[in-house]
Amino acid sequence: MSAVLRHGTDAARIRETIARTIAIEQEGMAALAAALDGPLGEELARAVETVFSAEGRVVVTGMGKSGHVGRKIAATLASTGTPALFLHPAEASHGDLGMLTAADVVLALSWSGGTVELRDIVHYSRRFGVRLIAVTGRAESALGRAADIPLILPAVTEACPHGLAPTTSTLIQMAIGDALAMALLERRGFTPAEFHRFHPGGKLGAQLLSVGEVMKRAPDLPMVREDASMGEAIIAMTGHSLGCAIVTDAAGDVVGIITDGDLRRHMHPGIMAERVDAVMTRAPRHTVPEQIASAALAEMNARRINVLVVQEGRRPVGLLHVQQLLSAGIV
Repeated sequence: MSAVLRHGTDAARIRETIARTIAIEQEGMAALAAALDGPLGEELARAVETVFSAEGRVVVTGMGKSGHVGRKIAATLASTGTPALFLHPAEASHGDLGMLTAADVVLALSWSGGTVELRDIVHYSRRFGVRLIAVTGRAESALGRAADIPLILPAVTEACPHGLAPTTSTLIQMAIGDALAMALLERRGFTPAEFHRFHPGGKLGAQLLSVGEVMKRAPDLPMVREDASMGEAIIAMTGHSLGCAIVTDAAGDVVGIITDGDLRRHMHPGIMAERVDAVMTRAPRHTVPEQIASAALAEMNARRINVLVVQEGRRPVGLLHVQQLLSAGIV
């Protein structure tokens, strides 16, 4: 019985600690949001424009937990259209300062602003005119005073009960990095297609494939003229296993589509002699090669259809079947 009680007491304490941690970190995020209405928001906007206009890269640096946050910020920037890399302060002091150019922008993270390991990077940036953005909680620190753009974070309470382990402070550092990256993404007009170039693998890559990367391409398409017989249309359909045939006019423009559903709706003993234009669905649903394939799938699901004609203008350049999307991992 005592073991059961002890286990229950321990579980309650764990839940209490979890709730307290989250509550303290929520307070930190609220303080950060409030600070954006003051000088921090103005400086952050200036940081966005500085990075946007830079001809070089964002070189992110930090030591300890700030360094781990910095690596994530650099990765987020790089994947959303802003060239960025992480420079370890200790390695910088042993030759990697050569990575920095006058065209770059340094983004240095240090909650105290007095991290000794950052000294050489800061001195180098001042000596050679490399713009320096500081993310720190101390305006009067060495880093805060040296920066061209000081992003001074609000005072927050660490979730650590001893006030030692960086918790709330690293959370709001991460949030500032995300805010910077998202503002730059919008400032650049960064598109999903561009995002896909940097994320070609995995499930995310599949969701960002374009229609042109998945579709069956011309000229290997089931096509038939509008004045052809349904016998010809059925031969075209059975030769491609897509359950349809694109119908074109004499100029080669799309005017309709014949699907398995059209056949079932019009089936009668004399259908083979019917003209295609008497059976086809006119003005079929279509898309373009540049559309994101997952968006095309959403349209198919909404309209309860299995295929889209892919067009450039009125000319057919491909067919997109739902099975092709599923095979590519687009769900």
